[in-house]
Amino acid sequence: MPTYVHLVRHAQGYHNLCQENHALPDPDLTDLGKQQCEELYKSFPFHDKITHLVASPLRRTIYTCLLSFNPSTSPAKPAVVALPDIQEVSPFPCDTGSEPSKLLSEFSDDKVVDLRLVEEGWNDKGPGSEYAPEPRKLHERARRAREWFRYLGRGYEGGEGEVNIVAVTHGGFLHFLTEDFEGVDYGRGTGWGNTEWRTYEVTEEGDGGVRLRETGESWRRRRGSAVGLTETEQMELRAAFAGAVEREFGTGGAIEEE
Repeated sequence: MPTYVHLVRHAQGYHNLCQENHALPDPDLTDLGKQQCEELYKSFPFHDKITHLVASPLRRTIYTCLLSFNPSTSPAKPAVVALPDIQEVSPFPCDTGSEPSKLLSEFSDDKVVDLRLVEEGWNDKGPGSEYAPEPRKLHERARRAREWFRYLGRGYEGGEGEVNIVAVTHGGFLHFLTEDFEGVDYGRGTGWGNTEWRTYEVTEEGDGGVRLRETGESWRRRRGSAVGLTETEQMELRAAFAGAVEREFGTGGAIEEE
């Protein structure tokens, strides 16, 4: 049966309000961000199909997942698995996660958050780290994340129906994860809005690689009858975005702000 991934960008955090807030470490959601989560909860049409909940281990993504999909309200809903590979791109304080001990303390009484994959060093974005903001490493962890989604689909034992994974992540990383760079706003570092969601099917290429293909229903919901970019155009945007990432980090700029 097919495996679908409903990708969601987190709700508004305090770092989205102004450039000075980029210095905030692992910031909270704003009141508007919490309202966005409430609106997403009301409008998302597939709550009854969810088989897995996944979030970047940053606090705003975990809280977006908790508030928007409310796993605590239903024993049938799974715990939110915190996955380091889908954390945000930049090394700025606002995009650098908290220490595992702090996350464990904050979510220790919350049985619907699974932090077992969040190990020491997951928030190290220095030059030698696998999470450093280097295009090659970003593409590599995006590949690992896609393969992990395939793994979830293959290992699902909840029945014979389709697998529906909700994954809450970040605007900049979503372009690497989906390999779709259309609509990138270089001022914000993303073409995704806060709590925007799109649905993808996990597909396997002939060489064994894993891709995420946006479903026709998802495309029509947000783009109508528009025609997408060609493969060549995507490759050109991908190269341009990778170059922008390198330039931004070289000058201390930001890549994911409203």
